[in-house]
Amino acid sequence: MSNSPISSEQLLQQLNWRYATKKFDATKKIPEETWQTLEDALVLAPSSFGLQPWKFIVVTDPDLRKTLQEHAWGQSQVVDASHLVVFARKLEVGEADVDRYVNYMAEVRNTPVESLEGLSTMIKGFLKSPPYPMDIEAWTARQTYIAVGQFLTSAALLGIDVCPMEGFIPAKVDDTLELTQQGYGSVVLCAAGYRAEDDKYADLKKVRYPKSEMIEHL
Repeated sequence: MSNSPISSEQLLQQLNWRYATKKFDATKKIPEETWQTLEDALVLAPSSFGLQPWKFIVVTDPDLRKTLQEHAWGQSQVVDASHLVVFARKLEVGEADVDRYVNYMAEVRNTPVESLEGLSTMIKGFLKSPPYPMDIEAWTARQTYIAVGQFLTSAALLGIDVCPMEGFIPAKVDDTLELTQQGYGSVVLCAAGYRAEDDKYADLKKVRYPKSEMIEHL
């Protein structure tokens, strides 16, 4: 008997159900309890070393969303969806960030911070002399996409429609939300809510190459 919280069929059913929603029903709002669950799922997203080099900005102000729409090719999802999340990366990650994380880990796990010195040294060493050429902004952007993926999957499992968007002008979004001053830069906009009944894309078959072409076993 399987100990899985959900069945394989349920998982694949929801992943097949989800799509990048092009038209949202502006009259439908995500219940607060469900939304809080999605925010909790975001906080639980994994990241390299657990550093969490990101921030998630939930934009609810209608006027602010209209401004963001202007910087996002006029895409209707920005204003019609129940919620809009701006996924932002941390522009710089250094020793101070590692110290903050390690100190917080010691607090959460009720352990002496001195016992985490090895971990701290290892992370700082990676950031200072990475084992491969690394652009820190590109690295934090890749980390942020892990959170995007977790958000998309979590939403699908809860029956919430989402649309991740890269079609926007990051500098304009950063300026509108004053992200740069906070040390962050926008990576992805993600609208969340419920699909409109007349969204023609909802029932289109997914176009995915066969598993035999995409997965190789060695």
